[in-house]
Amino acid sequence: MEEKKGFFKRLVDGLSKTRDNIVTGFDSIFMGYSSIDEDFYEELEETLVMGDIGISATTSIIEDLKNKVREQNIKDPGECRRLLMQSIKDQMDLGPGAYEFENRRSVILVVGVNGVGKTTSIGKLAGLLKDDGKKVLLAAADTFRAAAGEQLSMWAERAGVDIIMGQDGSDPGAVVYDAINAAKSRGTDILICDTAGRLHNKKNLMNELVKINRIIEREYPEAYKEVLVVLDGTTGQNALSQARQFQEATDISGIILTKLDGTAKGGIAVAIHAELGIPVKYIGVGEQIDDLQKFDADAFVNALFAEDQAS
Repeated sequence: MEEKKGFFKRLVDGLSKTRDNIVTGFDSIFMGYSSIDEDFYEELEETLVMGDIGISATTSIIEDLKNKVREQNIKDPGECRRLLMQSIKDQMDLGPGAYEFENRRSVILVVGVNGVGKTTSIGKLAGLLKDDGKKVLLAAADTFRAAAGEQLSMWAERAGVDIIMGQDGSDPGAVVYDAINAAKSRGTDILICDTAGRLHNKKNLMNELVKINRIIEREYPEAYKEVLVVLDGTTGQNALSQARQFQEATDISGIILTKLDGTAKGGIAVAIHAELGIPVKYIGVGEQIDDLQKFDADAFVNALFAEDQAS
């Protein structure tokens, strides 16, 4: 519980720039209007869009807010703060079964462009799962980037998990194949595969992912498959277009959103979920191994609005 509280505090601190960017605007609207009218909604809408929350999510949030105001017969704009928070939480609800892979023998394929914190996130995720009592194995299948394997190996050591590696420049599919066999023989619960962040063109990268997917389906059909895309929270709308590109090559089932500390674009977490229908499952707010945690919509929105976690 102490660790959870510590992470919430880091999340509150990390979202301070996003809060200044979005929530300060909300509060001045709530206090600046004496009645709830179209101008009030328009200003709220504009603040949401400017805060990287995106058109699709903004439309849903405002519609939901209007419905709640009508149903509850609310007249005071100040009361809309609580309703707005609830609307954003509803928008980001993970739904049941989001972490099904934790309860099954699973393969997690982790994708994302170079520089977003992919290797670091894999190390942290491995640590999180191991602390939860899972037997975890890493596969260093990003063989195209020099030193990616060594970097992942360092994280494997920090997390206290095993790793299967190939030579730099070797076939990523062969590394995944070897890792699957090792996972089976060692009774591994969760195999996490790192993948190349960039080949010399997009087509190559996508072909590589298709090939790895084929190997997993052929060699490990009994495993539950989870595909997580790592996105850098500081890049805002650019993160959204990266997710779209990976969606073209593979079925993305969740997002790891990194570098939320110190960005004014934290609203992108809401936009991605609404635009692509892919839930944010983990968020990262720092460099330490415990700075990656499961996404909690209540905690995220409470931190964004600097509300106490108990509220």
